[in-house]
Amino acid sequence: MIHPAVIKRQRLLIGLLLLLIFLTAFVGIGLGYSSVSFNRIVPTILGHGTFKEEFVFFSIRLPRIIVTILAGMALALSGAILQGITRNDLADPGIIGINSGAGVGVAVFYLFFPIDAATFTYLLPLIAFMSALLTAVAIYAFSYSRQTGLRPVRLVLIGVGFSMALSGVMIVLFSSVDPFKVDFIARWLAGNIWGDDWPFIWAVLPWLILLIPFTLYKASRLNILSLGEQVAKGVGISLEKERILLLLTAVALAASAVSVTGGIAFIGLMAPHMAKALVGPRNQLFLPVALLLGGWLLLLADTIGRNLIDPDGLSAGIMVALIGAPYFVYLLVRKS
Repeated sequence: MIHPAVIKRQRLLIGLLLLLIFLTAFVGIGLGYSSVSFNRIVPTILGHGTFKEEFVFFSIRLPRIIVTILAGMALALSGAILQGITRNDLADPGIIGINSGAGVGVAVFYLFFPIDAATFTYLLPLIAFMSALLTAVAIYAFSYSRQTGLRPVRLVLIGVGFSMALSGVMIVLFSSVDPFKVDFIARWLAGNIWGDDWPFIWAVLPWLILLIPFTLYKASRLNILSLGEQVAKGVGISLEKERILLLLTAVALAASAVSVTGGIAFIGLMAPHMAKALVGPRNQLFLPVALLLGGWLLLLADTIGRNLIDPDGLSAGIMVALIGAPYFVYLLVRKS
């Protein structure tokens, strides 16, 4: 049974995070080269803005904010699942190569296949998922042993190796295409929020509508898996079946996010850790908090990076890495 005080704390945190997301979005709309003055945001929402204000708000700022929040949520939840099924606090879709795998698939599709404007946006998450899935299967296979089962530390090390190798594949791909396409992929690798239009929201949203409730439904199974293989088998859980199902969910969440935001790491590492520190390790408690934390962290990183350096600013991926890389080193040292 969960103590009522902990549930109350979780609800307060959820309310606080929703408020932070709203305030960060409000500030983001009022800052930048294309922005709406703070005192004109509410009138614009109510339909009393000028043509320019409504265009900037509804066609530029709002879609980018929504995409960023959705991607941050997906990455945070993906990281939480990976940490649960591997029992490794260092697991993150960006660190262990899943994002890189999705990136290679998107790059190959963009660079070498004919693009149909009507279907390109909606195919991206599917292409990213298929490529990320192949990468995840390879990493899992190399990390698994029949004698000892899945080895969490080995999974992270192999994942990092795959991530570096796939980055090398990206460089090789660059040598055979025109400069414009290389520029797009380079910006994608840096973690620019490039899919900042309404069609990209409709492309990603169905994945999250299905996968977020499914993950929350599986919270109790994640609790048991985190206790170890013997405990999971002792209570009658089909260990490999649950792991594979949850791994597919984590890959799909990461791929849907990466397909519209580019190569962003560390959100899936930081958000679950911060949520556990706030409400404890039970998945029923920390998953909703991690979900909102991920959305807020990526939105905050994009808002700061966009306004830090004129004219284009820094990408959200770089801003997150500036915080996440030292945090990863800290965790690595603490676990060693």
